[in-house]
Amino acid sequence: NNISYRHPGRNSDTLKNISVEFKMNEITAVVGHSGSGKSTLIDLLPRLREPTKGSILVDGIDIRKYTLNSLRAKISYSPQFPYIFDGSVKNHILYGNHNASDNDIYKAAYLSGAEDFINKLPHGFDTNLGEGAVKLSGGQRQRLDLARALVGKKSILILDEPTSNLDSESEELFKQALYKIRKETNTTIIIVTHRLASVIDADQIIVLNQGKVEAAAVHSELLKQNGWYAKAWKMQV
Repeated sequence: NNISYRHPGRNSDTLKNISVEFKMNEITAVVGHSGSGKSTLIDLLPRLREPTKGSILVDGIDIRKYTLNSLRAKISYSPQFPYIFDGSVKNHILYGNHNASDNDIYKAAYLSGAEDFINKLPHGFDTNLGEGAVKLSGGQRQRLDLARALVGKKSILILDEPTSNLDSESEELFKQALYKIRKETNTTIIIVTHRLASVIDADQIIVLNQGKVEAAAVHSELLKQNGWYAKAWKMQV
């Protein structure tokens, strides 16, 4: 609600009076040009940064009333370049929740779309991936790391540029996994991206421009508005 943020030492706000809502069981994309404030906005949710003005509510409660541990326990995060440690598939997924049962691991792999390729590996979930999992494709590494993010069963899932380095087939598989997660869990899914093709079916697309919300709508509506989104879409297509 009315969030503003100013980096220390700056003379102007990076974010200016931002009011948006991320809903449970929905996919919300945050898009905009480089420097529009996307990453800064997302950093505010787990309190990696504190807003200069305004408040952020989770389940109607100001996040400053949560302890940092209890707030961050609600949030899982998958980065643009997932790092896969040397070890088994199962162990990588367990980084998301060391107490997960085998059933939890299998369910996370199913939801993330990683189950099929994992079962084709020489030793399935016990296959040793090696440092960086170089034998896996970019799409496979991304879906494996999504399983790691899901196994904790956290209510908010943040994905940072998840398809920016994927080919069109891998991107489509990743999108299918997200819709499966939306359908079968109660997760609030937030995607930060510049690749608009990956979020055309999102329930809501928030367009940031110069630190402000320029628009918030679905893909078809944003194209009609002929703002930044429509122009960026024409360039990318």
